Amino acid sequence: MSRTAPSQGDEVGETIELRRIDPSRNMHRFYRLAITPDPFGGFLLLKQWGRIGVRGRIVAERYETEAFAADALWRQAIRKRRRGYLSAS
Repeated sequence: MSRTAPSQGDEVGETIELRRIDPSRNMHRFYRLAITPDPFGGFLLLKQWGRIGVRGRIVAERYETEAFAADALWRQAIRKRRRGYLSAS
């Protein structure tokens, strides 16, 4: 499978926010990804997801370098876009 290029505006340091809305299925979901520095010298990939309008769940994954965290961010964004999530405007 080929990797799709990130859409314009999706850069490391910015938050990527994706949404999947299907009123016929009462589906109003969001998925947010962000990279932040870790106090111990690494980088955290923050993943937040849930129903639009609520806090949702948050998980942090730690990476040794910003490049590893950025790669994980893009892979996760691509997976979510394949599942029907679109960039929030």
